[in-house]
Amino acid sequence: MSNYVSSKLSSQQLRFANENEDTEDTGALPEKRTHSRAPSKSNAAESPPLTPRTKFTFGSPGQLPLPPSASSLNTTFTPSHTPTSSLAVPHTNVHPFPEAVGGPTTQHRSGTLSSPPSQGELLQRTPRKSTSTGTGSRPNTAGEYGMSASRPASARFRETFALPRTRPLTMYSSVQNSSVKIQRERPRSTMLTDEKRDELQEVKKPWTEGKDPYMRISYFLTYGMIIFGILAGGVRCFFEWRKVPMMKGNLCPVMEEHFTSEEGVFGENGKFFREVDMSGFGNGEFEMTTTSPKNSYVRDGYLYITPTLTSDDIGEAAIEDGHVFNITDCTFNITQGLSYTAKDSTLLPLNISAVGIDREFDVKGYTKACSAVSNATSGAVINPVQSARLSTRRSASIRFGKVEVRAKIPTGDWLWPAIWMLPVDNVYGGWPMSGEIDIMEARGNGPKYATQGSNYVRGSLNWGPNGALNAAYKTYGWWSMRRGSYDEAFHTYSLEWDEDFIRIYVDSRLHHLLDIRVKKSFWELGEFPPMISQGSESAVLHNIWVNGSKAAPFDQNFYLILDVGVGGTNGWFPDAKEKPWYDGSQTAMGAFWRARHEWLPTWPTEVEKRSLVVDYVKMWQKC
Repeated sequence: MSNYVSSKLSSQQLRFANENEDTEDTGALPEKRTHSRAPSKSNAAESPPLTPRTKFTFGSPGQLPLPPSASSLNTTFTPSHTPTSSLAVPHTNVHPFPEAVGGPTTQHRSGTLSSPPSQGELLQRTPRKSTSTGTGSRPNTAGEYGMSASRPASARFRETFALPRTRPLTMYSSVQNSSVKIQRERPRSTMLTDEKRDELQEVKKPWTEGKDPYMRISYFLTYGMIIFGILAGGVRCFFEWRKVPMMKGNLCPVMEEHFTSEEGVFGENGKFFREVDMSGFGNGEFEMTTTSPKNSYVRDGYLYITPTLTSDDIGEAAIEDGHVFNITDCTFNITQGLSYTAKDSTLLPLNISAVGIDREFDVKGYTKACSAVSNATSGAVINPVQSARLSTRRSASIRFGKVEVRAKIPTGDWLWPAIWMLPVDNVYGGWPMSGEIDIMEARGNGPKYATQGSNYVRGSLNWGPNGALNAAYKTYGWWSMRRGSYDEAFHTYSLEWDEDFIRIYVDSRLHHLLDIRVKKSFWELGEFPPMISQGSESAVLHNIWVNGSKAAPFDQNFYLILDVGVGGTNGWFPDAKEKPWYDGSQTAMGAFWRARHEWLPTWPTEVEKRSLVVDYVKMWQKC
């Protein structure tokens, strides 16, 4: 039966069975065997040839042979092992990394008859401590093979992807070791070779070479010009600063009002005089100025000039038709407006002019200034707005000096706040022959207004031989706010006035609206024509300031005026699409009133925002 089983097994199975039997008998790994045909001292001459079938036995009758253990497969064949030579399996290490297997007890990974290692076997070959001593079919671990536990992980990783060794066709076939070997990258040497040393010596070092003289010249020229520019700018600033004219001599205070009491402002000896007029003041303005405490008053240390609607007193229907309005306390005088020229109106009778006795009572002028009649047929209306006009004509005036007013302008379309000065005596004649100084003029229209709204303030001088030849276009200027407008906060408006210069500015001298250096007479500056037309006749134009100084007509006493105008036909509000009236129209005031649904919503209901609010007024005269 044993021979029958043996004849049914292949040579390879017989060999595995013999090795398993040896393993069971000895409890250790199979020893090396040499072929019986090779010379050996341990075998007798008459000994039969040793073959793999010699020691083939079964553990018990009917028991099938166990599969070969992994240790029995740790053999390999070389081309020198042929059937005529030794059948012993040499212990040749064919691991692709021989240096990773250490010690004399290292065993081979596979035999010539073993199959290619699976991925699970490769994972089991990672270094770990062996805890098994059996001889089952489990592949040996790294500890069983005697592999070092410190084997590099990169070597194991490369071994995983290595090609398997060639499998033999028969048990006697010659097997060559796998030619696949992982080539380790050779560490790069950091030692300087002669070749590298030569390369380093060839590196260009421009800082060791001689510098280009032109580079040095350009270096000093560039920085030299920068330094020269800074010095030149400083020198120019110094001389320009020296050229800025300043007030010479001492300044004596003439008036200083902080509006602590209404009696000190509007009383019998008050500093401000309320002018009452509804003629339009030569500008075609739509307001009437009153003495009403609704239009001018003192509160909490501030002076308020507030515009109100006339319809609040007489009704809207009376504004347009069928009403006669007589203003009380009218200050118009037959002497070309005594409120502008005379210091004491009681010194002259009503029919006597302040200039002479050759003028008659101006009934037409008085009627226009002190009364109005509304008529729907003619389009005449009563002034729809009431305001105030305050002056220091009776209390304070200066000739060369300084004026300072801190104020906040009102908000509202077509409002015209102004801080300005007129001559006390009109030495050179009526307006504009005796001049006018506008310290501040503005418009209540918002910043989006096309013609300089509330973010602009303007200063100017009005002067000329007559109204048609007013040369104000040569002496005016403005200052604007980039962010915000002048109706949002208080600002200080100042005038510095001397025989050599006139400067108007807001908050700082750097923000000057106008800066005039009086180097020649205003007659020469005006360049007026030698002849003028008066109706159908022509007349020679003479220098009306010939008897004055170089600063004439601005060499006489001027007084201060604070007011809020509304509208007008003199061009201060240029004709445009959004403007509800036309300057040349005879019914411009009526057109303005009928468009109140457009402009009235822009007037704030808060009195503080709709008013010209003045914090203080100071006046000094050169002494």
